[in-house]
Amino acid sequence: MKRQALLLATACSIFFICGVARAQSKPAAPPVQFARLGDFKLKNGQVIRNFRIGYRTLGNLNADHSNAVLWPTWLGGKTEDLLPFVAPNNVVDTNKYFVILVESIGNGVSSSPSNSKSQPFMKFPQFSIRDMVESEHRLATEVLHISHLHAVMGISMGGMQAFAWAVIYPDFMDLAVPMAGSPQSTAYDKLLWHSEIDAIELDPAWNHGNPTGSLVRGLALSAQIDSMNVTSPGYRTEHTTPGDYDAFAAALKKNVRGDAGTASDSIRQRQAILSHDLPAELGLSLEQTAKLVKARMLVVITAQDHMVNPSPAVEFAKALGAPVVELDSLCGHLSFTCISTGPTVAAFLADPSSAHSETLHEAAGH
Repeated sequence: MKRQALLLATACSIFFICGVARAQSKPAAPPVQFARLGDFKLKNGQVIRNFRIGYRTLGNLNADHSNAVLWPTWLGGKTEDLLPFVAPNNVVDTNKYFVILVESIGNGVSSSPSNSKSQPFMKFPQFSIRDMVESEHRLATEVLHISHLHAVMGISMGGMQAFAWAVIYPDFMDLAVPMAGSPQSTAYDKLLWHSEIDAIELDPAWNHGNPTGSLVRGLALSAQIDSMNVTSPGYRTEHTTPGDYDAFAAALKKNVRGDAGTASDSIRQRQAILSHDLPAELGLSLEQTAKLVKARMLVVITAQDHMVNPSPAVEFAKALGAPVVELDSLCGHLSFTCISTGPTVAAFLADPSSAHSETLHEAAGH
């Protein structure tokens, strides 16, 4: 979702009003640290050799270890993309919380097809959203020696991980905040991710997973499909006139960069999303799966999300009795760049009783 990261980088903030974000001083970013967990066995029985997980920590762990907040990355995202929202008096206030930002498996920082020496490219085994959560649980318990989290939160693929955390480890956190995530991938979601994978693999240089050269053609086609879905039809027609389309498409293709490693990372993370289905994994209905959750949950969805269909998240929240915050914006999956939700999330982290179901609308003329 590199197009998503690009738009996030140009927006003042996913969560806060631009003036608030500008007013804050920018502290030095903590470095990425790595925890090496040896050979990491996946749920499908395969093994990632010499597994490492990247993470950053901000703030201080309190005396009873009760203030930790874990936030994993979205599809293709890096923890540096999350840093603007983690600071004193920000969305996740580092004066209150010990924040753990985690590089999700396959993002090019943690163990990935692009950086594995023993299992490069498509020799890297397929992993799942559940495997991401297991790696994060081991990071928390074995490396950081944390036995309980105040909250788990995430956007998009990070939101999928937040759902999985709440279901698989129901006693491990007080709060869960999945945003633009889902407890299962719908048929519409699968159509998108399969189309993007097929686009990459149709590149002549892909050579059945044994790349022979640049993969820009396949990655560019995947980027076009991604761009079609990451916002909404209304957004694209409003922001790009028919006369401007050629320049828009040329800029989209020009910004695509990638090699065999980039392509392999993209495919493996998308395959993780394709296989994401918590109810099927547990042999339960969606409603029964929701009943496993013990954490207080705030579910944030985007009404015109063409990338992660919000229906399962809404049904899950209804079964759990959790509040749903709906973002009404033509920005679709990227509605967090167009509607300020930071105060709502920050208030929930501080006082879960503050949350209630509501619809937030994009400001006129945004």
